[in-house]
Amino acid sequence: MKRRDFLTAASFASIAGVSSFTAAADSGNDKQEYFEFRQYHLNVGSKKRLVGDFLRKVGIPAMNHIGIGPVGVFNTMYGPNSPTLYVLMVHKSLDTVANSASMLMADDQYRNADFINTSLSEPAYVRMESSLMVAFKGLPQLRVPEKKPRIFELRTYESHSIKAAKKKIEMFNEGGEIKVFLKTGLQPVFFGETLIGPKMPNLTYMLVFDDLVDRDAKWKVFGGDPEWKKLRTNPEYRDTVSNITDIILRPTGYSQI
Repeated sequence: MKRRDFLTAASFASIAGVSSFTAAADSGNDKQEYFEFRQYHLNVGSKKRLVGDFLRKVGIPAMNHIGIGPVGVFNTMYGPNSPTLYVLMVHKSLDTVANSASMLMADDQYRNADFINTSLSEPAYVRMESSLMVAFKGLPQLRVPEKKPRIFELRTYESHSIKAAKKKIEMFNEGGEIKVFLKTGLQPVFFGETLIGPKMPNLTYMLVFDDLVDRDAKWKVFGGDPEWKKLRTNPEYRDTVSNITDIILRPTGYSQI
């Protein structure tokens, strides 16, 4: 694979419901969304499917009901070897970030689900990690891609200081890096500044591609773009990134992203 080696780092909601999320993202509203990104470290064997089955049947519909969504669910294609399910939850405000647990527990189907009531000796998953991001001003709302065969690239840029991290975010926004992405055919799903989470300070963004061949071709166009070459050599943005984590994800059949 090119550019960088990959490093470690009820049924689902109706199509109409997902379309409403897409329309909201394209409505021209500049209000920045919040992205909660969860990693469920799964059990092996027969219990590996417990998290996904719960999300598909109960969790995602319940989250949509209280205003969280779209909800993306992904498996690893290239990345850490341990079984992990990645869940991306879109919040319109911090209210659902702060109160989602109590709001969801008020839902009878959610509260009474076997997944919620597992015993100490039979946990549904090993552990869950979570981070919270706020969308960049340059792309304030998540873009839901077309529902067709697709893969996602999730990239996290760590910085050695808050000042450097803010400067890299500026490079994307005011500096024009997002515009170069769009001009050269790269399709961003979101850009987020991490507010709470591991390996801070950092930013994370997600791109969508048809497949790995499409990915390599589009990164090649981006890498050769004159505007990008000028931007990357701008001394103002030098030494803003100290480490990059890059993983490739596949959406589950019930993912809303």
